Amino acid sequence: MLNRIISVLFLSYIGITCAIFYVIALLIWVVTRPFDKRLVVLHLYSCFWASIYIWTMPAWRIASSGRENVDWKKTYMVVSNHQSQLDILSAFTLFFPFKWVSKTEVFRLPFIGWNMVLNKYIRLKRGDKKSIEEMMDACEKTLRSGSSVYFFPEGTRSFDGHLRPFKPGAFILAHKLKLPILPIAINGTRKALPKYSLNFHGKHQLRIDIQEPIPYEAYAHLSVEETAEMVRQRIGEKVDEHMQVSETRFSEGSVKQRGTESIQHGAPS
Repeated sequence: MLNRIISVLFLSYIGITCAIFYVIALLIWVVTRPFDKRLVVLHLYSCFWASIYIWTMPAWRIASSGRENVDWKKTYMVVSNHQSQLDILSAFTLFFPFKWVSKTEVFRLPFIGWNMVLNKYIRLKRGDKKSIEEMMDACEKTLRSGSSVYFFPEGTRSFDGHLRPFKPGAFILAHKLKLPILPIAINGTRKALPKYSLNFHGKHQLRIDIQEPIPYEAYAHLSVEETAEMVRQRIGEKVDEHMQVSETRFSEGSVKQRGTESIQHGAPS
């Protein structure tokens, strides 16, 4: 019961403050748009807006590493694992310029969605072929303009923290435009805010790790699918739950294999 009360109070706090933060965002957009074509100032303000909700929640503590791996003068294809809605807030705390690729439904949310429209973040209607084509075109134009783009290539949140197969979209663009890929690993968000839950789940340490960028030359010889799997493995090595689930599956597979071999050789298993 207490967890539900905390959740309701926190969501109410977000709802009330979003209206105030949006008005400020609108003013920033009006003032900076003439000289800030990439909307960097507005995005950094949005980072502050999102970070406020992590900073002011006593149960959440966030730590980051690898900020030195980001060069603001470069354009990246940014990719990370996806465990929770908190991943978005966590990534915003990194405070570097990029454009989100996000579900169309999010853009319809009052204040938060309207701010995403102001920022020219990129819409995607999952499962809609035309929307996917439009998203890819918008991403290409954004990247060519010098803005990095942030993808969750799993396409949806993981239930157990184990990384799902990466969809090819981000890596098609990376190959086409010969971009460095910036892998990011997020930890702790799934337990703090599990999929399909808005309840409070106690104290949690969140962690976000920016890995070294992967230059185009390091994956130019690979196919899109091989590139996606290579990046997935790099991110997975930094995701605690992914490694735990992988080790469990490996151990279970080894036991089954030994049992099968024992039966085949007539030995007790």
